[in-house]
Amino acid sequence: MNKQLNDEEKDSQLRDDIRLLGALLGEIIAEQQGLPVFAAIEEVRQLSVQYRRFDDNAARAKLEARLEALTQDETISLIRSFSIFSMLSNIAEDCHLIRRNRQHELAGMPAREASLDYTIAELSRVGVNRDAVLARLKKTESVPVLTAHPTEVQRKSVLDAQQSIIALIRHRDEIQLTLEEANAWRDELKAAVQRLFQTRLLRRNKLSVIDEVNNALAYFDSTFFAQVPQVYRKLQSLLSLPSTDNFLPVNEDPLGKVLTVGSWIGGDRDGNPFVTAQVLDTTLKIQSSKVLEHYLAEVNCLIREFSVTDYFLKPNPRLTDLANTSGEDSAHRMDETLRRACVAIRNRLQATLQQAVQGECTAQAYSSPAGLLSDLNTLFSALSENGMQRIAEGRLALLARKVKVFGFSLMALDLRQNSDVFEAVVADLLKQSTLGKTDYLASSEAERVALLCAELRTPRLLFSDSLQYSERTHSEMAIFRKAKLAHQVLGVSAIQNCIISKTASVSDLLELAVLLKEAHLLNVATGELAVNIVPLFETIEDLQAAPAIMATLFDIAEYRALMASRGHVQEVMLGYSDSNKDGGFVTSGWSLYQAEIGLVDVFAKHGIKIRLFHGRGGSVGRGGGSSYHAILGQPPGAVDGRIRLTEQGEVIAAKYGIESLGRRNLEVLVSANLMVSEHTELTREVPSKYLELMAKLSNHAFNAYRDLVYNTDGFLEYFKQSTVISEIASLNIGSRPASRKANWTIEDLRAIPWVFSWAQSRVMLPGWYGFGTAVATLRSSLTEAELLDLQAMAKQWPFFNTMLSTLNMVLAKADMAIASRYAAMVEDAELREKVFGRIAAEHARAVEGLLWLTGQEELLSDNPLLKRSIEARFPYVDPLNHVQVELLRRHRQGELDERVARGVHLSINGIATGLRNSG
Repeated sequence: MNKQLNDEEKDSQLRDDIRLLGALLGEIIAEQQGLPVFAAIEEVRQLSVQYRRFDDNAARAKLEARLEALTQDETISLIRSFSIFSMLSNIAEDCHLIRRNRQHELAGMPAREASLDYTIAELSRVGVNRDAVLARLKKTESVPVLTAHPTEVQRKSVLDAQQSIIALIRHRDEIQLTLEEANAWRDELKAAVQRLFQTRLLRRNKLSVIDEVNNALAYFDSTFFAQVPQVYRKLQSLLSLPSTDNFLPVNEDPLGKVLTVGSWIGGDRDGNPFVTAQVLDTTLKIQSSKVLEHYLAEVNCLIREFSVTDYFLKPNPRLTDLANTSGEDSAHRMDETLRRACVAIRNRLQATLQQAVQGECTAQAYSSPAGLLSDLNTLFSALSENGMQRIAEGRLALLARKVKVFGFSLMALDLRQNSDVFEAVVADLLKQSTLGKTDYLASSEAERVALLCAELRTPRLLFSDSLQYSERTHSEMAIFRKAKLAHQVLGVSAIQNCIISKTASVSDLLELAVLLKEAHLLNVATGELAVNIVPLFETIEDLQAAPAIMATLFDIAEYRALMASRGHVQEVMLGYSDSNKDGGFVTSGWSLYQAEIGLVDVFAKHGIKIRLFHGRGGSVGRGGGSSYHAILGQPPGAVDGRIRLTEQGEVIAAKYGIESLGRRNLEVLVSANLMVSEHTELTREVPSKYLELMAKLSNHAFNAYRDLVYNTDGFLEYFKQSTVISEIASLNIGSRPASRKANWTIEDLRAIPWVFSWAQSRVMLPGWYGFGTAVATLRSSLTEAELLDLQAMAKQWPFFNTMLSTLNMVLAKADMAIASRYAAMVEDAELREKVFGRIAAEHARAVEGLLWLTGQEELLSDNPLLKRSIEARFPYVDPLNHVQVELLRRHRQGELDERVARGVHLSINGIATGLRNSG
């Protein structure tokens, strides 16, 4: 009881903020749209609450009638109002989390789990000393990779309006306002809410790739530029490292490249015809301009701050020489050598920026970040030698760290393409070079490998300007040539990885190697490979084959010869989204885990270091959930200090939109990496009986999932009619098509809109279906001892515990009552009853199975904060679902009023906002 009271007290400020924001929004709706509209919105909300809480069919009938009676304008107003309230609730929750973290620190309480303070202390507790931590950090790589996907629904203008509200709430939290200030603050907050209310929520036009690039770069201003260096500074403080380390070359720095940022946006061509060589070139220039302009702004700040006269700072020869290249000959500055040295750095940075934009080398430009770092070190040494260490350790030291992390390219841009495309290009090159004698596509796998290895042994190129190639071949080769040019102008850090989607064979990797040779990104004479060749295993079948494919690859001398130039590190990407669509949530997770175990074994036997790249989404159906616990649940040896994971478009704003939350999420990634690589309790072997039980659970879940999704007649038609998949295809969300092909099959549909559509209808099917049947089957077939083991592994095995935790969350968000309203849109009554009946029954089994496994009395009883959060937002998300069903009915009946289509789109936006991590 006391615990509940404490939780209630902790959340009292959150409830107050939600009430205040809701009241302000209500006032604005009444003022701007009239009391009748406000009354209609409130009536719908109350009926929705009554229907949810009491499963009241009379309330459902009244709700349906009320929604049907709404005019088109009233409908739009209702959707906008509930959507914006969901945004305001999210803001209140985020600000409350920041507030609680601050209160925790101010109270001097123990470090929170997943913070760096906690991690270093915990490692010390289990016997991992400072030297061991430093040895691990030296080879640690933690890389969040930003991607754009079709569930990123919020406009930047909307995000900016939300940031204004966040800033006001945080300002109030951090100082004590007088009565006059509090009144003024409320007025300002109301104005900010009104600006949000009156901002268009939907884009008028579909996003371009460059729009997506610019959207992602906004998070460098809000979080990455400021907080990535602070993570390094925190580690330096915890491990008592000197500030001089900031100026050491990366290979001499004890912290190496512990944390960097990557991106796919502008380099991901898989199914996206809009990513061309020109788009790639523009992306690289935009990124480089972004980081160089930031450095220029920081150096300009240093020029203003470093007003130190030579009377106090005795210049050493290096500082004097640097200052003398500035061209600054004002008599007022002659005794300010430090400031003139900063001007010299600014001049060279401006030349470097010009070079990056124009693509032409200039003599004054820095040839590499190392040159800039050296000049910054000159400033640091001069300050330190003159007793000005405190000044040197401020902005200057942080800038040096930024230069080491972000370089001149800001972040490494990955290239990605489907293996079918690489196959077609190689086939075209071989066919043209042999005048049609080589039919690569008709060759067996063994014949292909032999052909490709032969090409990797000769420096002769296949491509010739005198031969005719397909448009696809020219397009792909243009991409690789741009990558080569980027290496020459921006350095090799600009593009470090090329990913092969749908990898299913050894030849898929060798094909890319041949194409890299054609673009001079691979020198077969020296064995120098300029980018990593990264296979992406996505389907259940491909995940199962991954260890054998890599073992065969490593036995090929021509490929092994390339490993030395990549530090004997091979990256492998694992796809969560497609494996889930292919085999369901349980089997996807288990197949990924098994693949990692197999890969770790193969790599160890061949003396190759593994770096896994996890292609996780925001939703459970796409590998979403807690990054920290997901990493802790990895098999022993699978991380080993090196991890990359995607930050999908829809969660970038949630994780990195607010600076302090962004800092927390960055720390979580580094902490999880350290913990799973070094903590003795996380590196020990998993009991074999757990693995055997998990295999049985997965097998039953797989059969149940496949039977519904792939073996049920009419299921595709049910999916199309009971979800918003058709409407999503027309929404101006991302730059990629919803399906890889024009035809409508589940196999060809992208996993992202598949998951997103089920989330919109509140079924959340990809996140749980099959689990209930699997548990029920095991409960009826296992011995009593085995059942006790199954319950024990739910608590003791981090991998399974994390799986159940994410399952718990998604089952709590699913709602079969609302889902039944979407099912009612299926015209074939027999199909509707057959499919929805199975879905509802499996949902009940899943909840029962989860509660039995965990020993909980109800969903989320072990996470009361999340439980209250979800329950608090339902009264505002549910009406959006109800009105979406009504609008879909009108839309599909052929109503031509553009407000109907716009209302559907607005409701998709609002539900995604209310559910968060929904796609």
